[in-house]
Amino acid sequence: MKRMYKAIIFDLGKVLVEFDFKRGYRQLETLCPYPAAEIPKRIGTTDLVGRFETGLIEPADFVSQFSGLLGLELDYDHFCRIWSCIFSDTLLPDSMIEGLAARYRLVLLSNTNAIHFEMVRANYPILRHFHELVLSYEVKAMKPQPEIFRAAIERAGCLPEECFYTDDIPQFVEAARREGIDAVQFRSAEQIQEALRARGISW
Repeated sequence: MKRMYKAIIFDLGKVLVEFDFKRGYRQLETLCPYPAAEIPKRIGTTDLVGRFETGLIEPADFVSQFSGLLGLELDYDHFCRIWSCIFSDTLLPDSMIEGLAARYRLVLLSNTNAIHFEMVRANYPILRHFHELVLSYEVKAMKPQPEIFRAAIERAGCLPEECFYTDDIPQFVEAARREGIDAVQFRSAEQIQEALRARGISW
């Protein structure tokens, strides 16, 4: 029996919007004693980013602790500009997302944090088409944890098998499938458009 789709769920980074953490590390390198390549290693020795992305630490505390790790002396706004400079091009056409939103319930599902998302929401109008935003720092769970996918299904307002999901990370695609969602790894706009058309999903 052919699936009936009622909701389309998109990941954010590297699906809707391109990003590269190295852009931020290169800027931070000029402001701290550590080379760009060393910065993620220092951060990785703590669970600071994970706690921030699951809403267990407030933005101001995150900035303070992050700055302490790297010996940074920046004001909050300057830090936020650097922390959010990682984002660049939109990867899917606005017209496609708008068309999908007219026919299906559109849900954004992202591992993200309050600083990044505030910047993305302000600078990427494509997000205006989404009916629901399921953000790790708000739901207190991160992909691939089942809780965040269950939150997305609940917001979609339909059965898991009535949802289509795309994410660039294979283990997150697998985690969605374990919850009964039809999920496909994102590789390009053309590839995901083909996957949607093959399912009778139009925009």
